Amino acid sequence: MSAQRRTAALGFILANVFLDSLSFGLIFPILPKLVLSLSGGDLASAAQDFGWMSAAWSVTNFIAAPVLGVLSDRYGRRPIILISAFGFALDLLVMALAPTVTWLFAGRVVSGLTAASYSAAAAYLADVTPPLQRTRRFAVFSAVSATGMILGPAAGGLLGEISPRAPFFAAAGFAALGWLYGLLILPESLAPELRTKIHWKSAIPIRSLGIISRDKKLTGLVSAGFLIQLGATSANTIFVLYTGYRYHWTSMDVGLLLMAFGGGNIFVMAILAPRLAEWLGERVTLLAGLSLLAIGFAGLGLARTGFEFCLACVPACLGNICGPPLQALETRQVSATEQGRLQGALTSLVALTGLIGPIFFTQIFAWSIAFETAWSGLVFYIGGGLMAAALPVAFVASRAERQA
Repeated sequence: MSAQRRTAALGFILANVFLDSLSFGLIFPILPKLVLSLSGGDLASAAQDFGWMSAAWSVTNFIAAPVLGVLSDRYGRRPIILISAFGFALDLLVMALAPTVTWLFAGRVVSGLTAASYSAAAAYLADVTPPLQRTRRFAVFSAVSATGMILGPAAGGLLGEISPRAPFFAAAGFAALGWLYGLLILPESLAPELRTKIHWKSAIPIRSLGIISRDKKLTGLVSAGFLIQLGATSANTIFVLYTGYRYHWTSMDVGLLLMAFGGGNIFVMAILAPRLAEWLGERVTLLAGLSLLAIGFAGLGLARTGFEFCLACVPACLGNICGPPLQALETRQVSATEQGRLQGALTSLVALTGLIGPIFFTQIFAWSIAFETAWSGLVFYIGGGLMAAALPVAFVASRAERQA
């Protein structure tokens, strides 16, 4: 691929990630409340329904992700990205029209089957980026995603005041726009001579993890990432329900905080993370980020007021400096012909956390609200504990990477 086409391809990938995150951000403040309204207004029941819905998405994504990763190594990244974008748009449209929780389940299953956009885009980014430049590129990649998450929740909160279904229609439109843009613009990044034959055994979810287990450094790095993702589901799953229960926040309040958090993420991802990785090294940046995440999540659980909750978001946001160096270190452990398999395996693990986390954390939240409000923060304490557990794992794995 020529330098000019590589630049154009990178521009599309960033635009597509932005549209995807914008679409997701639009529905984030509203989806739990739509589930609540369709569940008859029972908060505990809604929390459990939302957990099972998230689990349904994760199961289908866990099964489909390695298959799509293998297919992207065989047929290229472009068709997988386009299939994913189309599936996401369809999912959002189904949810916009859903008359019952069952229909919401159906929409999430469709999305789970096709949701390889992020992983395929990450593989695409690795294809067109030299290994030593990947920390900076992944930082920009994450920052663009954060930008969509700034605008999305704020717009979703505004639209949600008009109608709880309006954000879903808007999100479906943006997702469809991303698909159309890719259909007309996106070139292929994986050269024909680098494409591999299909080995269906490697597409079985458990077997797909073989690419991770064969290298000790990669196993350690991915294990740390798994703990981070699992800990993060504690906040992602019950954020809206928790702040509504504990601090009586509205959709607009949630949207404004997410907008501020997303703005901080842009600074952290695009400016702070790559510079710290250059000044201090990827290893120190990774470990510092994990420490901040553990502190931030503990603070979220301890916060007695909405203001204290916002203050605790600061170290939680700064902790995201760990993301770009972790991604860069992971991609450097495999060859160019295996980036799709790696990203498919990583997506399967993320889906696995999405299966375990929502069920576990929503059940914990439903149980904890039966007690004093101090117990309701238990979900965040557990999330922070998982972040802390990732610290020694990352310490050992990144030390092995530095020595190599």
